Amino acid sequence: MIGRIIRGVGGLYYVAANGSIYECSARGKFRKDKITPTVGDFVDFTILDDENKKGALDKILERKNSLIRPRVVNIDTAIITFAAKSPDINRDLLDRFLILAERQNIPNIIICINKADLSSEEEKQEFLSVYGKMYDVAFVSAKENIGFENLKDLIKGVTVFAGPSGVGKSSIINHLIPDSKRETGEISKKIERGKHTTRQVELLYMVDDKYIVDSPGFTSLSLDFLKPEDIQNYFREFEDYIGKCRFVDCAHIAEPDCAIKENIGKNISKERYERFVYLYNELKQRR
Repeated sequence: MIGRIIRGVGGLYYVAANGSIYECSARGKFRKDKITPTVGDFVDFTILDDENKKGALDKILERKNSLIRPRVVNIDTAIITFAAKSPDINRDLLDRFLILAERQNIPNIIICINKADLSSEEEKQEFLSVYGKMYDVAFVSAKENIGFENLKDLIKGVTVFAGPSGVGKSSIINHLIPDSKRETGEISKKIERGKHTTRQVELLYMVDDKYIVDSPGFTSLSLDFLKPEDIQNYFREFEDYIGKCRFVDCAHIAEPDCAIKENIGKNISKERYERFVYLYNELKQRR
């Protein structure tokens, strides 16, 4: 059978398939080949005892992406979460999170703004004018229980959250999966005790084959692993213009006849372009 690993504890892997969860061990060849089954993996497995839901993993299917923190693979959706107020949206931080999600080839990236009840309509429209053309944006309020039906509709497959602390990620998870209140509460306490706390990652079932990773998400924001010339590939609004500049190796900074610079204020927001230049120079300086 084909299933998905939703949890791994003590060398046992819990695989969801056809509405059931099977407790599976990994065959010896996994250790021999130095392959570690990971939460999110699609696996080929054999049922050994259907009544007691026991099985054995035979093969891990090809992974489409993977995260190190939290350790999970085959992510379908990333929800980049910020608060509208207290703390205010740090757009530099937001763009760094977006670059990290794009770098991981996560197909469905959503920007979620919590505490949206504290924002005016003008503020929402201004934000949409910058980000709404490239990404789905969901305005929610965990306190007022607003906007969650729209957010649920946007989610696909396995979802991981990302964003700074204090913006309400755990509260949002509780609204999306009401039965998860105990789990997310425990997670928050563990994280407050220190970043080196060890725990198992688990996929929490939402609805219609949608899962949420029981973690506040990836938080490392260092982009040092990128080359300055790579940054252009993670700004979605640049996509139509890359390769159309006069120079093949155009950095889109000081070169003449640059297709990207020609579209600033048109299809590319000046604010986002300026942040691209800042990040480009930051990486260049460090190198």
